[in-house]
Amino acid sequence: MGLWDFVKNAGKALGIGDAEAAEAPPTPEALKKEVGDLRLKADGLQVTVDGDTVKVTGKAASAEEREKLILAVGNVAGVARVEDAIETPEPAPEPVFHTVVKGDTLWKIAEKTLGKGARYTEIFEANRPMLSDPDKIYPGQVLRIPAK
Repeated sequence: MGLWDFVKNAGKALGIGDAEAAEAPPTPEALKKEVGDLRLKADGLQVTVDGDTVKVTGKAASAEEREKLILAVGNVAGVARVEDAIETPEPAPEPVFHTVVKGDTLWKIAEKTLGKGARYTEIFEANRPMLSDPDKIYPGQVLRIPAK
């Protein structure tokens, strides 16, 4: 359980409407819909929004699923922090996340975090279903880095 930082002005815009509405924090309902659209699951999933901080509680089937839930709500425009209170069956190690910067590719990220660029496919797979193409990452996006 922890507090995770995200880039507030980067990420997927969930709302449709005028510019003022786009700058507003997402609603708990919109975030839960995003989780559902990505087919992520958590028993008893609860999402609350306090300004630009989102709190997520529930029970995930695994540490991997917990990390994906954190990223699904954190990589949304208007979210600056995710407070996670998600339980897992086994004690979960602290996740390793990487915030994409301009010029990053999955290859470069894999070289830096996993020691070998050719392991970029592991990062891609670790971030499915949030990533649909290894070439479609953007600055400010936060990615899971799988265990070495």
